[in-house]
Amino acid sequence: MKNAFEFLKQADPVFVKIIDIYGVPEIPKRPPGFETLALLILEQQVSIDSARAVFGKLKAKVAAFEPRFLAELPDEIYREAGVSRQKTNYIKGLSSAVLNNEINLESLPSKSADDIRAELIRLKGIGNWTIDVYLLFCLGAPDVIPLGDIAIVNTIKELLDLHTPQEMETASNRWSPYKSAATFLLWHYYLRKRNRVSGY
Repeated sequence: MKNAFEFLKQADPVFVKIIDIYGVPEIPKRPPGFETLALLILEQQVSIDSARAVFGKLKAKVAAFEPRFLAELPDEIYREAGVSRQKTNYIKGLSSAVLNNEINLESLPSKSADDIRAELIRLKGIGNWTIDVYLLFCLGAPDVIPLGDIAIVNTIKELLDLHTPQEMETASNRWSPYKSAATFLLWHYYLRKRNRVSGY
């Protein structure tokens, strides 16, 4: 990752500023697989702390957090855990896809980021933000930036004065092949400036 940070400092002075003020971030990791993907569904459009609280309640409702248990769990139990109807359908859909061999999550680490995206995007409730975060945190993909993430968007607006998706995508292309390192630096700036501990 050191090489990536050095490349980014040469590619764009904004990263010199971030590193000079806040240093470099620790690179977060999450285990790949069903459990993390289900948690990412819960994290969509809510705070990480809120999602994790719901996740903990849901996990307590099953013998093990596995597709066979989540697929059969009554909707009422999901509601008791604080899971919305929409996210209940998404988690059940993911569970069914795994059980029916429509997707093999264990095979994803051996595939390219594009192939992984093509497989996951077919699942209802799994959009580009969820896939981006899964690629970043679970699979260590080196060249991913989630331009649908509000913290990334707001930080780019603030530091680069760019405001349209097209402008942001063009700017981020300068950071290839290390867009992932750029993502972690932008998140680092966003959190540290607000005196927030990383919620990865």
